[in-house]
Amino acid sequence: MLLVRMSMPGILRFLLLPVFILALSHTSAQGADEEGAGHSEPLAEQLRDRFKSESFSLGILLQTQGSFSFEDTAFNGGRAWDLGSTRIDFRGTVDRNFTYRVRVYFLSQQQSIDARAGYRFSDNLQVIAGAFKPYLSRELDPSPANLDFVRRARLVGAMMNTLEIGASVLGETGPLRYRFGMYNGSGVAGVTAIAEQNDNRFLYTGRLAVVTEPSGGHGLELGVNAAYNGSRDEDVGNTGLTSRGGRILYGGYVSYDGPLFFGTAEFMQSRFDVAGAGSSDGEGLAEMADPEETITGMYTTLGVRVAERHALLVRWDYLGFDWRGDTSDRILLGWNYDPTSLVSFRVNALADFSDHAGTQLGLSGVFQYHF
Repeated sequence: MLLVRMSMPGILRFLLLPVFILALSHTSAQGADEEGAGHSEPLAEQLRDRFKSESFSLGILLQTQGSFSFEDTAFNGGRAWDLGSTRIDFRGTVDRNFTYRVRVYFLSQQQSIDARAGYRFSDNLQVIAGAFKPYLSRELDPSPANLDFVRRARLVGAMMNTLEIGASVLGETGPLRYRFGMYNGSGVAGVTAIAEQNDNRFLYTGRLAVVTEPSGGHGLELGVNAAYNGSRDEDVGNTGLTSRGGRILYGGYVSYDGPLFFGTAEFMQSRFDVAGAGSSDGEGLAEMADPEETITGMYTTLGVRVAERHALLVRWDYLGFDWRGDTSDRILLGWNYDPTSLVSFRVNALADFSDHAGTQLGLSGVFQYHF
């Protein structure tokens, strides 16, 4: 069992935290019930009336994150404050069904942009082009404002770029939804060096999903993802590994959303030859082929709405590397609280069990304004 590797004080601290969170959420829920959960939000409605329309819609996300590691290490971001995913978002639909969207991110470490234009053939079919999130993972789809936990599951950062430059077709027919895209495959870091991306090799992505119509508040989605990236010397996510080219990625997911319970489970795997990791006989006469790495990621999230504005969650997050020989299991406990439609809090407790680093514990939290 995973807990065998933890010390007794560590186990007690980790297990007592959800008890505290549950008590706090119960107290807050009682207060909300007493005050009346159905209170209107006139100021929020004023904002929406002024800045939300079909032709122009303004969105703002302000986040302040806090991270704490029980050991003085870089685990979970160490012990620090961060801006999270702070951004401004402009989007709309103009005459003859053309669409646009621009999102500017102001991060603690860097500034990036998500910009696209598109055309809507109908309510069920559209094409978009520019810099945006590729449709590679169910966990990558939601806005940072709508994540179940403070951070996305680790398979996202390990296997893909969160922004790519290219084009994608989005459509649906009946219960079937599809997403097909073609991108440069090197993220947005090379925008200022177009020659580095102009290698006639691309990232091709595809997704098929079946979505059931909500019945009594219950919705179910099942999908599969696949991708092929022909780009050479591609940095593979945040792993520090480089692909020689021809990297493949595939996986599937199931997501459920009900009045009381909700959850998602996803599996993803990526295979590629590691560039620069081959060997020779010492005299350069015989070279060994670059080794093949297989990255495996999966997670399962379960949540329960304990009150109108409160939810408790638990997640198991696995990440493993075959060639590098490193695997880790991470358990997360979460409490989400939305005091208004524009303001929310998320608090997480983490326990990581790694082959190399052993057992590590941490806390994370985010306070956000999302309009």
